[in-house]
Amino acid sequence: MLGLTTAAAASASQTTTSCLFIKRPFVLPTRKVCGFNGLCFNKRASLVVKSKRPFSCNAIYNPQVQTIQEYQSETFDYIVFFQDGSGKKAKMEVATDEAFTPIKQDTKKRKLRYYPGNIYEYHLLLVFRSSETYTGELPHQSLWNLSKKYGPVMLLKLGKVPTVVLSSSETAKQALRDHDLHCCSRPSLAGGRELSYNNRDISSSPYNEYWKELRKLCAQELLSSKQIQSIQPIKDEEVKKVIDSIAESSSLKNPVNLNKTFLALTTSVVCRTAFGVSFEGTVLSNDRFNTLVREAFEMLGSFSASDFIPYIGWIIDRFTGLQGRREKSFLDLDAFYEQIFDLHNKEKQEGSEDLVDLLLRLEKEEIVVGNDKLTRNHIKAILMNILLGGIDTSAISMTWAMAELAKNPRVMKKVQSEIRSQIKNKERISFDDTDKLEYLKMVIKETWRLHPPTPLLLPREVMTEFEINGYTIPVKTRVHVNVWAIGRDPDSWKDPEMFLPERFMDSNIDAKGQNFELLSFGSGRRICPGMYMGTTMVEFGLANMLYHFDWKLPEGMAVEDIDMEEAPGLTVSKKSELLLVPVKYLEH
Repeated sequence: MLGLTTAAAASASQTTTSCLFIKRPFVLPTRKVCGFNGLCFNKRASLVVKSKRPFSCNAIYNPQVQTIQEYQSETFDYIVFFQDGSGKKAKMEVATDEAFTPIKQDTKKRKLRYYPGNIYEYHLLLVFRSSETYTGELPHQSLWNLSKKYGPVMLLKLGKVPTVVLSSSETAKQALRDHDLHCCSRPSLAGGRELSYNNRDISSSPYNEYWKELRKLCAQELLSSKQIQSIQPIKDEEVKKVIDSIAESSSLKNPVNLNKTFLALTTSVVCRTAFGVSFEGTVLSNDRFNTLVREAFEMLGSFSASDFIPYIGWIIDRFTGLQGRREKSFLDLDAFYEQIFDLHNKEKQEGSEDLVDLLLRLEKEEIVVGNDKLTRNHIKAILMNILLGGIDTSAISMTWAMAELAKNPRVMKKVQSEIRSQIKNKERISFDDTDKLEYLKMVIKETWRLHPPTPLLLPREVMTEFEINGYTIPVKTRVHVNVWAIGRDPDSWKDPEMFLPERFMDSNIDAKGQNFELLSFGSGRRICPGMYMGTTMVEFGLANMLYHFDWKLPEGMAVEDIDMEEAPGLTVSKKSELLLVPVKYLEH
């Protein structure tokens, strides 16, 4: 990290002349500030402009500061003068010890505004420029470490795109609740645009009438609590299959790969619920299905050059092979949808309507969504959300929960004791039984705190300028909320690195979007519409696994040997396989 530096910059354009003073850590402690005495530079001519400006700026550095130790903050005093055409002067004094305090004079609107000044540019391969060195961390981890130095509001310049990253519950609340309407649109990103048939799905569609109507349709027809309860028999059947399979492994004392077990469970539930068939027998059978789902997630979460470098980015994507991978992923998914439609065109038993049947019926009824009739491409885009969003996130959550329980035997014993005392002598746990399991719900919330399935919420795009912590967030800025960092914020959580479900005892905090310390599903208008479905799947799956079996580590393995490293991606799964040995519980 470089030593403390202070820089002053000034720029002008045809429409707006501005002076920008940014306090930064500097190399030489005795270095003077603002050597140009407030003169502003014209970007185009690279000349000092002394006239024809409605404002003049000056910044005076106060050298009367205390002697500091290395890495200790200094306090800088700024006096900013500005003058309008009539000759009147005004003065603003600023004293701060923050790492970055930008003061931007916007002469177009005749006022001073503050902008987040800690700007870091990324190379295409996510290598930090300037004073930061890329250490191999995942993006949400790197951004968390940066926020410790530069605060909860950071402005990163990704290529040509300004991106604000929020890393505290308070700043998240300002963006997602107080200014939700100002930043509830989505940027058009290459991966989402291609896989969603030009942003026709719920997650990547911009904020407009089409998105409003589509979300309303999904809430009322596809993801309502009534619809989710109606598919409970499917969950019961699929969970029973998993329990029976694990029982066989238990009799042989073989370890079970819980990553694959949970993924197979959620895949079967989602495919039967949405498509009316298990994924076996389709073009996505066996391991190819897992490969395609993971590839699609990588395409959705990839840093595409075309998203950050206008005009030439697509050439880079084609050269690196990313565009070719996207096209192949799209074609594979499209082939799956077409096969599903072919299956549904055959006769189906009366009363067995699934989500595809429902959508095809709405298509025949020529229902209007926004200004367009519902078409086959709209249906495919919706199915993409259900397929990818419903399968991966629930499986990831259950895997992380079991990993934390294996690493914390006290918590494992306590949650199993609750389940077995509340549900006595029953062969199977029912959906209603999970309402009694308060400590299990705490375990799940604690898992989401430390391991949110989507650590960086999908980016929002600013539609109307607003402020966070006094900083102006301009139009077209992309806003990321680092949920992973918020879950580890010591200002919100005591002992944040500890897995301690009891922290939710006598607490009203939940993951429904109103408590900004826990944003597993987001908040505001862009909250995940499948929140209820995902929550019930995780609760039901874990309750059965913990009720029917005790779980031990493989022979020769200690608790300290459990690898908790995260895998990269739009959703963050456990990088290594979680192998545990099931021991059948016989007292029921």
